Amino acid sequence: MTLFFAPASDPSLPLHVLAQSDLEGWLADQPDPVQSWIAADGFSGALGQALLIPSLDGTPSCALAGYGTTAIRARKRFPLAAAADSLPKGTYHIASGVPVEALEAECFGWLMTGYAFDRYAAQSPASAALIAPEGVNAARIEIMANAEALTRDLVNTPASDMGPEQLQRAAETLAQEYGAGCSVISGEALLDQGFPMIHAVGRAAEQAPRLIEMNWGSSGPKLTLVGKGVCFDTGGLNLKPGASMGLMKKDMGGAANVLGLARMIMALDMKLQLRVLIPAVENAVAGNAFRPGDILTARNGLTVEINNTDAEGRLVLADALALAHEGAPDLLISMATLTGAARVALGPDLAPFYTDDDIAADALARAGQAAADPVWRLPFHNPYEAMIEPGIADLDNAPAGGFAGSITAALFLRRFAADSRYLHFDIYSWQRSKEPGHSKGGLGQGPRALLTALPEILDL
Repeated sequence: MTLFFAPASDPSLPLHVLAQSDLEGWLADQPDPVQSWIAADGFSGALGQALLIPSLDGTPSCALAGYGTTAIRARKRFPLAAAADSLPKGTYHIASGVPVEALEAECFGWLMTGYAFDRYAAQSPASAALIAPEGVNAARIEIMANAEALTRDLVNTPASDMGPEQLQRAAETLAQEYGAGCSVISGEALLDQGFPMIHAVGRAAEQAPRLIEMNWGSSGPKLTLVGKGVCFDTGGLNLKPGASMGLMKKDMGGAANVLGLARMIMALDMKLQLRVLIPAVENAVAGNAFRPGDILTARNGLTVEINNTDAEGRLVLADALALAHEGAPDLLISMATLTGAARVALGPDLAPFYTDDDIAADALARAGQAAADPVWRLPFHNPYEAMIEPGIADLDNAPAGGFAGSITAALFLRRFAADSRYLHFDIYSWQRSKEPGHSKGGLGQGPRALLTALPEILDL
């Protein structure tokens, strides 16, 4: 599936986007037949309403899209997409009504109404096409939309078709498309090359655990992205109940998001040196599964007491972060569907991130708002460091008590990023129900905010 704007040369209908407060003034300038048509339809400018206005010969002359009220729009990330879902098939251009500062986000949301995950059954996404308005970077928006589609596809694919091998192939396909290098360390070779925790988490699965690495670009700042690739998480020997296992195909959402971000960076030919690291495993149950009470030694020499095998994501990320740190990146970013505690704190729609870098945090906050990709900073709260130190080993992978679960996981990961300039995202990567611009299922969280903020963070 490719998401794109209609060619500017295509015949198109003007689309007037009308907030409820603006409808009366707009109607006052319209001829009586138009006023009567709108009154008969009951169009009020409510969010999601759409209406074609006929000309005297019966053919459509323009279209209207309801834009709701300021309060209602504040509750939707892509309010125009609600009308795009309702418009009849055809091609449209925005004639009025969308604030300039909202155009890019609204155009992105419109393109995403054309997304559907149709690998296993036919779907019917919205079919209204849009000509890109003047003043927006149409190519950039298309790149972001298709990267988001890649992320959604990867997350939506069930573990039967998206295990470590298939995730590796997805990375290799992306690398080949943009001329990047891609290499893999798999199975027992992980032990030989110093990735014991990736091996421990994934060794019980049918598909061997692996570390996927992609490299692109030869000049500019060094950016390393690390994405959690747990393709299915049973919980291991601390087995999850069935209800908690239902969405675990999305536990590789961190990997899907960094691949989406990598695609944006490469497609835009950003002047940086990109490295992507994905520890890809399945946390399965078998006689050789790692156990509660085990003590593992990570790549950087730190020992970790396993107090819950269901806290496996931070283990595989730890080895990958240690490798990333060895490469002395100018910026290191990890993304993971890591803790339920993050959802309790901020819910499913708001992606928390952690950093000690105030400049990066401020840039991200502004970028997230501008890109309609909301993020929120949570603290690396140093007094909680003692909570991840069990005494019998250097670190505890699942501190008792249940308090500050997202923060303690972030503090755990920071030990492996060491003194790198570091950002960590604890994302959900799932949309629970259909919303304007969002289909139910897999979701990108953070990549567009990061893409917008990177030029400031890395002085590009």
